[in-house]
Amino acid sequence: MPGPSAGTDSPRYLPIADHGLIGDLRSAALVGTNGTIDWYCCPRFDAPSVFASILDADRGGCFELAADVPARTKQFYFPDTNVLITRFFAEDGVGEIQDFMPVVDDSREADRHRLIRRVICVRGTLPFRARIAPRFAYGTLPHTVRKQPGQALFECSTLKLALTSTVPTEIDGQDVWSLFKLHEGEAAVFTLDRVGGDVAPRFCAVAEAERSFDATVRYWRQWLSRSRYRGRWREMVHRSALTLKLLTYAPTGAIIAAPTTSLPEQIGGERNWDYRYVWIRDAAFCVYALLRLGFTDEAEAFMSFLTDHAGLTTAQEPGPTGPLQIMYGIDGRRELPEEELTHLEGYRNSAPVRIGNEAVGQLQLDIYGALIDSLYLYDKWGKPISSAHWDSIGELVDWVCENWDQPDEGVWETRGGRKPFLYSRLMCWVAIERAIRLARHRGLPADIVRWAKARDDIYRRIMRSGWSEERRAFTQYEDSNILDASLLMMPLAKFIAPTDPKWLTTLDALGEDLVSDSLVYRYDPQASPDGLQGEEGTFSICSFWYVEALTRAGRLDEARLAFEKMLTYANHLGLYAEEIGHTGEQHGNFPQAFTHLALISAAFNLDRRLG
Repeated sequence: MPGPSAGTDSPRYLPIADHGLIGDLRSAALVGTNGTIDWYCCPRFDAPSVFASILDADRGGCFELAADVPARTKQFYFPDTNVLITRFFAEDGVGEIQDFMPVVDDSREADRHRLIRRVICVRGTLPFRARIAPRFAYGTLPHTVRKQPGQALFECSTLKLALTSTVPTEIDGQDVWSLFKLHEGEAAVFTLDRVGGDVAPRFCAVAEAERSFDATVRYWRQWLSRSRYRGRWREMVHRSALTLKLLTYAPTGAIIAAPTTSLPEQIGGERNWDYRYVWIRDAAFCVYALLRLGFTDEAEAFMSFLTDHAGLTTAQEPGPTGPLQIMYGIDGRRELPEEELTHLEGYRNSAPVRIGNEAVGQLQLDIYGALIDSLYLYDKWGKPISSAHWDSIGELVDWVCENWDQPDEGVWETRGGRKPFLYSRLMCWVAIERAIRLARHRGLPADIVRWAKARDDIYRRIMRSGWSEERRAFTQYEDSNILDASLLMMPLAKFIAPTDPKWLTTLDALGEDLVSDSLVYRYDPQASPDGLQGEEGTFSICSFWYVEALTRAGRLDEARLAFEKMLTYANHLGLYAEEIGHTGEQHGNFPQAFTHLALISAAFNLDRRLG
């Protein structure tokens, strides 16, 4: 439960949902509706932060830029792009900030890092203020700042950032500030560049910023034009696709779960995790969502990540969690030690702030189903998989056949001990079933008899031990009466017919126990302790799974209403965090890939059924 001080200073923190995301396929930044960048890691997603005032308003560091008079603000994305615009409406004028990180091509080069903030007065006259206050390495490393011709250089022992500005700036201690006034039609530009090594400092004039703006807009629009979705919810689907693209790390093809760490699932609670890594499950589901829309390049890039960094085509002795880990660093590293940053107070006093993720060593058997299903779909909708990939798939399936009946930590990464979770069984069935389909479709060599026996054994085990006569429903783990929203994947994974009587009574039971106004809880932690204190909100991926399960069951009016309700819980830009709290506020890391990929799938399938 929240401590006595939790939330008492919430005005120092914007709501999580009051942010937009910008990025360059290498790193990302959160920009508040007040014009402040309060989260930015450089030079890549999982690097130590430069701005982290979203995790500590005093010690985290930020880049403030706003009208210097009382003003209303509104925020939107430049249409069909990831260029963010924050508008200020004051008594004497209207101004806007155009925030973006230049992206001009699909280069895999890793050292280019530039953040551009272009300020324009569009009506009247408006004074602005800026304060650039980096706090390197989560606020642990001291830095110097010195003026050079046309720029200020922030330097710590591990990183150098050059600030250039078209308006005068002044140094104040470790920070740089500026006060300036713009008249209608005038513009000012601030750029923040990583420098050092082979990257030389460079100035960014107004004209150059405009060229970068145009090139970045062109890049995002050309990318989005490849989408095949033309359905009812095109704007939300395309915003979700653009968000998933922002969460890809171009140099390796990795796809991260979210660009933030330790944004709390409950204000004042301990459920605060670092999501800036590649979960095999999340990334595989992202591949499915993007393939659905026609984005095959991202699927191919993720295949390259698996090949180059996760050992998909190299023989490896299975470790304690099998041939694959559940997650990797964006560069493929396997060690992600978890530590607490005790000097940071956490978002609205929601400590601890964590970096790294201890769950890396968990056994989660469902990842094999998610991965092999995505490879099956890549072969179907993208490019035929290679012989080397097939060899690796065969090794993975052989391992699953031997190990599917182990207890594990499950899809929700519980820290309360291993159990025989039904979802893990289900996805092991998916792993084997999709591999059999692929082998038969392509005529590829496989021990079909052995695989089919294991697949059928799993099916019978789920039907026998995963069904509760008392609840008339499938359950969270074997021989229990507890429900779990992950079971919504049963018809989505084609394990059971979406109109099977056993499934329909399960769907009704889930609706009674775990659904609130279209929002779906993962499970009841009181009935099924997960090793953590406190409560959590509804889990948004589960809410979209619920929409899709209703759709497949033919309950289209319910599905459409639930989907439209879920859309009202998005933020002003169409973005979702991981969870939604009791009064509709967004909780958890933001924005979250899991939620957006499920939105795409639900919209695609519901739209198709509605005709």
